[in-house]
Amino acid sequence: MTPTVALEGVTKSFDGVVAVDRLSFAIPAGHIFGLLGPNGAGKTSTIRMMVGITIPDAGSLRLFGSSLSRKLLERVGYLPEERGLYRRMSVIDNLTFLGELKGLTSADAIAASRSLASRLAVGDWLTRRVEELSKGMQQKVQFIATLLGEPEFVIMDEPFSGLDPIATNELKDMLVELKRAGRTILFSTHRMDQVEKLCDSICLINRGRAVLSGALGEIKARAGRSFVQIECEGGAEFLKHSPLVDSFRSFGSYAEVSLRNGADTQQILEESIAHGRILRFEVMQPSLEQIFIEIVGKS
Repeated sequence: MTPTVALEGVTKSFDGVVAVDRLSFAIPAGHIFGLLGPNGAGKTSTIRMMVGITIPDAGSLRLFGSSLSRKLLERVGYLPEERGLYRRMSVIDNLTFLGELKGLTSADAIAASRSLASRLAVGDWLTRRVEELSKGMQQKVQFIATLLGEPEFVIMDEPFSGLDPIATNELKDMLVELKRAGRTILFSTHRMDQVEKLCDSICLINRGRAVLSGALGEIKARAGRSFVQIECEGGAEFLKHSPLVDSFRSFGSYAEVSLRNGADTQQILEESIAHGRILRFEVMQPSLEQIFIEIVGKS
């Protein structure tokens, strides 16, 4: 099946500084994909090339199996990190205008906006000016604008910014519904907990290069079970310098350690017992956040 979007060796520089460096990945249709990385890694630069704001200096970018074109971009919905709403206009006027830009009639744009606003508890705010809304409410309006015209490919840059837990769950539920309807979704976020709940696959980039990519389940399986949470009387700082430990993080009452290749969890348990009473010792699969910190730290 033709992927919704495919990048092959894409490179982009600004004033001699490489923002995206020979980046390659593909997103199958109907998948939720996470584009991850630390601040300044090149995520937004990559997204802007996908929506035609900039073009690659090298490499190829194909959308729905074809070279990027304005006609193809009509099938894409884009939620930028920076809001693009007119603050002195009412919410419904903003949404109607943005819907018309996507080819909807005024009546269809209003109907679709009201339906989505009802889902996201924005219905009572449609006649208010955007500047009167909270940051989280403005984010909901921007999300509604992204979905007008029923795009096949939805791209979102930090979609959970400014949202409280209830609003985050509302957005998450809508993303799952979109996936079930066959839509492809890409989002870039620092919310690793949401990535783990939603994404089928990810690409982690650092300094413009892909440092980890693939199906989320496979990535976590490859990380193995060499991660331990431990709580000891007197603390676990002694493990920081253990030859068995690859990385160590202390959280006051407990510590998280990642073991070196070949190290046995029983060895770290024996070393801990020798230093005092063990209150908790748990061997577990690392979270995506822990994988992120370890990979980015090393690269």
